[in-house]
Amino acid sequence: MAAEIPRDARPSALHLARRYPFPVVAAVGMAIGGVSGVVFGDYALARWVWYVTLIVGGAPVVFKTTRGMLRGRFAADVVAMLAIVTAILVDEAFAGVVIVLMQTGGEAIDDYGFRRASSSLRSLIARAPRTARRKEGDRMEEINVYEVRVGDELVVRPGDLIPVDGVVETGPAEIDESALTGEPLPRTKEDGDRLLSGSVNVGGAFGMRATKVSTDSQYSKIVELVAKAQTEKPPIQRLADRYAVWFTPATLAMAVFGILVTRNVDTFLAVLVVATPCPLILATPLAVISGVNRAAKESIIVKSGAAIEQIGRGRVVVFDKTGTLTFGSPIIDQVIAFNGQEEDLLRMAASVEQYSAHPVAVSMVKEGKEKFGSLLQVSGFRELSGQGVEGVVGGKKVALGSQMFVETSIGRKFDGRTDTMLKGAKRSGNLVSFVAVGGEPAGVIVFTDQLRPGVPYMMQKLRELGVELTVMLTGDNRINAETIAREAGIERVEANLLSEQKVEQVARLTREYGGTIMVGDGINDAPALASATVGIAMGAHGTGISAEAADMVLLVDDVTKVSDGIAIGQRMLHIAKESIYFGMGGSIVLMGIASFGFIQPALGAIMQEVLDAVVILNALRAR
Repeated sequence: MAAEIPRDARPSALHLARRYPFPVVAAVGMAIGGVSGVVFGDYALARWVWYVTLIVGGAPVVFKTTRGMLRGRFAADVVAMLAIVTAILVDEAFAGVVIVLMQTGGEAIDDYGFRRASSSLRSLIARAPRTARRKEGDRMEEINVYEVRVGDELVVRPGDLIPVDGVVETGPAEIDESALTGEPLPRTKEDGDRLLSGSVNVGGAFGMRATKVSTDSQYSKIVELVAKAQTEKPPIQRLADRYAVWFTPATLAMAVFGILVTRNVDTFLAVLVVATPCPLILATPLAVISGVNRAAKESIIVKSGAAIEQIGRGRVVVFDKTGTLTFGSPIIDQVIAFNGQEEDLLRMAASVEQYSAHPVAVSMVKEGKEKFGSLLQVSGFRELSGQGVEGVVGGKKVALGSQMFVETSIGRKFDGRTDTMLKGAKRSGNLVSFVAVGGEPAGVIVFTDQLRPGVPYMMQKLRELGVELTVMLTGDNRINAETIAREAGIERVEANLLSEQKVEQVARLTREYGGTIMVGDGINDAPALASATVGIAMGAHGTGISAEAADMVLLVDDVTKVSDGIAIGQRMLHIAKESIYFGMGGSIVLMGIASFGFIQPALGAIMQEVLDAVVILNALRAR
């Protein structure tokens, strides 16, 4: 699990200034020059401040871009270099400083976003199992997890992480695998059942046998998948770069053509002046920033401009199930009392569950308190980990839990009508808690993982936005997954998936459709979020690991914000392209006129500024 990770968890302002000095120089120089000219009226000093700032801040951009050109890279930074050089030649220092700030600032934001994303690896590694308790005969020793060998007998205490992949030896064991598979309810494991490293023992102590060493176990695979996804994810071609590929050569060709026609170097300069690519250098980033700000107002945090661009192009949206489309915790779906007194049954069952920390118990107690205000007193409480609880309420013994536990507790079986009543619940894969009162079967309580409100409407809206396919990828069982998918209106379902299988599915969809949007919340989703074209994390209740591995984060516990994010991205792209088409179209017309010597450099600068103002104002509409 060792990985070389950049060390900048929460950098200070001073640290950021040291790492990204050139945008700081440009911003400070612009401010000092502005104060000198506007406040003190010394425009000569302002001009020299801006000129020095342009040289200091622009030189690295020119050097870096020239080196890239020699290696065959022609993109938006080439256009920025031409604009900086042109600003120096025509004595437009302030405009040049603005270009330097936009170029170096954009690069700094992208770099910072990448470094922040890498901290998800630190979080994963910090959570990884570190120790194991190995049993050899009558002796037990605590060892480093890397010392565990295949075949070792291990003891797992309550609350411990499963150290390596293995099987249960002395069960039963109650295991919370939600961080790895997304399954919201703990699973009871019997002897011989498979265990995954990184899952949590929420029951009593048990024995297990290691079947894999630490580096081959499931949790290590998740860490490796996130690291691999972050390093292998192909760079996204920015909107500005796509147009700069042809606009840059066209500008140079037109400028050379002007010299050949007029045999005057001023013509070359005039062409470059009217071709200053504000639509790419200013208008497009402004549209992106406006889109990012608009998303923030909808409680959607966007980590990079590339993310807001790409989400607008999304044609496939992939969802995790548990905690994303559903609430991720057991909710009472149905109370069935054999005597018809459902409220009495729920109150007695919830009263007994007050003394248990099981997720089902927590849900039942919450429901009981909301419904009745207070619960009843309990005596003689007893809990058998992973099987059920019992206690005395109002002089009557109440037992609830698995069918086997309750039947053993009361010494008799539930009759056949129970199976008929629960046929639908079992077919849907819901959890069922059997209840006995006073030594007699009294009823059952059915739990489900409830679909979030508004999800079906969101799926309809996604189709209206042009999304071609919606997919659910989940570690939960197929019966549960298909039930939720039908309710949600999702077209394709893949269930029983581990993290590496989710990554494979996302990669396949990306190849097939050209880009994917992945939405998830858990540790098991982090590799898929990192490998998708755009990863969106449920930040309100999801893990910090998933939030840091993603490109966008929903700050509210509302998955329907995904469609809002796509709509904002599409609008931003539309407005940015408007600015590009109008601005570059105008520049091409002016270049054509200038190449025949009809526009002098000074007049060309004024005309270009007017054109710039129009496209900038248009770009701001993305807010």
